[in-house]
Amino acid sequence: MVHPRATRSTRALRGTALTAATALALSLGLPSATATARPAPSTPEAPAALSATSAPHASSAQADSARPGDIVASSPTSFHPLPGQPTRTRAWHMEYRSTTAKGTPNVVSGTVIVPDDGRTGPRPLVTYAVGTVGLADSCAPSAGFPKGTTVEANLIQQLTARGWAVAVTDYEGLGTPGDHTYTVGRAEGQAVLDAARAAQRLPGAVRAGVTEDSPVGIMGYSQGGQASSWAAELHSTYAPELKVKGTATGGVPADLLKVADFNNGNVGAGLILMAAVGQDAAFPELDLAKYLNDKGRHYVDFMKKNCVAIDAIAGAFKKISDVTVKNPLYEADWQQRLRESDLGARKPDAPVFLYHGTLDELIPYGVGKQLRADWCAKGAEVRWAPIPLGEHVVGAVAGAVPAADWLAGRFAGKPAHGNCG
Repeated sequence: MVHPRATRSTRALRGTALTAATALALSLGLPSATATARPAPSTPEAPAALSATSAPHASSAQADSARPGDIVASSPTSFHPLPGQPTRTRAWHMEYRSTTAKGTPNVVSGTVIVPDDGRTGPRPLVTYAVGTVGLADSCAPSAGFPKGTTVEANLIQQLTARGWAVAVTDYEGLGTPGDHTYTVGRAEGQAVLDAARAAQRLPGAVRAGVTEDSPVGIMGYSQGGQASSWAAELHSTYAPELKVKGTATGGVPADLLKVADFNNGNVGAGLILMAAVGQDAAFPELDLAKYLNDKGRHYVDFMKKNCVAIDAIAGAFKKISDVTVKNPLYEADWQQRLRESDLGARKPDAPVFLYHGTLDELIPYGVGKQLRADWCAKGAEVRWAPIPLGEHVVGAVAGAVPAADWLAGRFAGKPAHGNCG
């Protein structure tokens, strides 16, 4: 909960969060745009921003010689939480190098947003992972920021209002060639960490105070909770040079098999098929196509062309047996890959603020509690914050300001006060 002596600015941010609640709720009920042609590749901001080439998709030899987080291309863009809403920010669309779940180089797109406040010294940087947006390129956060249609932009605005820079990954396969590797934890976590690296190498952002000395926070909810939690677990081995001070993560699908079982035949059933598409994109040898019936093939094609609002409605209350000739989740190879995305096996090396709605209808509350138990057992410093009577969207909104307040404490060097004991 927010301290009773919240400052005027914090109360204002809470008001922004309440505004965001409306937008988030609408996102679950309104049709979203179908996929459009992929935007033209970005142009380089400056030659110094490029490592080997300005082409967005370099040869494998060039990619192997580059570092994860290196900028491939960048161009100015704009950030609007709502259509036409002005913000005192500067923003850049970027394509940057990252790593697939199998450890091979790839290119991911994203956006860096910096307050236009004249600050030049090191400022805090939050690498932000959005929740489920869909499978089509048009669903990518960076595609919606200029139009004011990216739902979580309302929550991101709370962070820029604090003077923090924000890097937002589009994840693998959203806005870049290939299918989105939805729910593949390692790929997501690496994309989140590499977005922070890329922000620190983007010349315009560097001039505005995003530097290697910037304290870094990791933040995300739902799919973004999975991605941010994976980033927290991977930080010490994948990107130890980032000065990560803490991770605020909520609504985390830490056990995909349990989440799939919970949603089979329920309101979130469409997310199961989306997750199967994402796993198949990362691991083509799983061969999802051989398990699908005609209805399943139709839904997969439909979902790849649309965003989450309409995909979730189309798939609601379906059972896995409705769209398959054989359930792939019972197969050893599928279970192995899904288990590879489980969280809790590695200790985050920085403090964590973990929150979850007690009435979450998409990600079982028990899954969040188990992640807390697993991290605590490994000696992580965890601040567990259940949200009473909170379902999934309420959890995202109600947890946003406390999570950001907690990150502010980490940036200020205050004790994290974990509650594992």
